[in-house]
Amino acid sequence: MTEDRIQWLDTVTKLGPGHAGRVVVAASHGGEYAAYCAARAQVRAVIFNDAGVGKESEGIHAISYFGKLGVPAAATSHLSARIGDGQDHHDTGVISYVNEAAARIGCRVGQSTQDCAGHMRAAKAFGYAVPAKAESRALIAGENGRPGIVVIDSLALLTPEDAGSIMVTGSHGALLPTDSRILMNGDARGVLLCDAGFGKEGNGVRRVMALDEHGKPGASVSVTSARIGNAQSVLETGILSFVNRTAAGLGAHVGMTARQYVTLLQERLADSPVVLGRP
Repeated sequence: MTEDRIQWLDTVTKLGPGHAGRVVVAASHGGEYAAYCAARAQVRAVIFNDAGVGKESEGIHAISYFGKLGVPAAATSHLSARIGDGQDHHDTGVISYVNEAAARIGCRVGQSTQDCAGHMRAAKAFGYAVPAKAESRALIAGENGRPGIVVIDSLALLTPEDAGSIMVTGSHGALLPTDSRILMNGDARGVLLCDAGFGKEGNGVRRVMALDEHGKPGASVSVTSARIGNAQSVLETGILSFVNRTAAGLGAHVGMTARQYVTLLQERLADSPVVLGRP
């Protein structure tokens, strides 16, 4: 039995079988990994954050992804709602992109996110095949005392076992209002995320800033330089757009490539003790 109540969430990584057949307003970016998480949950219709759209329009990849499945999907402007904050999306968001399936049931650009979600309740719930997703996690071993690198498409994939590594993730750098853990379910010695276009109130880099409180270097790459939600893209083509005080103290600066930043951290953190604990 489908559920007519609209569900808002800070992140699609929290979606599960209980959300099947529901209309979901998610504050996640609309990249491939986020789209996969929503499809895996078999949502009836879904709204993401456009995350500044970015390189190869990856921030709104989900619009066409769900369009091919015949599922209504839309995106909220990153300037109208705080990425990572589901309630703000529902309450103040403005729609920036819709797919054809959403347009057919009354969704349109310029509409409030809340109104768009209301129209989406008219969509029919059905089961659909989820496109295969490539491995979202890779490990690059460190050498000569240097820390290794964990390359993950989502911060949600970080584990306690990664505490000795430098994390490169495709996730946005916003903090979730419903989860106070800076690095969610794991830890890392240094961090690289995506700025998601900075967005409303600069929320796209708040997590990077918060890492200073724990003495951890953090930085973000410009969403125009790498595909958000794709950690390999962040590492291979990313250009730093923001660094926190701790990273700056190690020599990191805006304009560095992601590779240069990671190499710098490996050199500066080589043979230094690992401080365990989840900030």
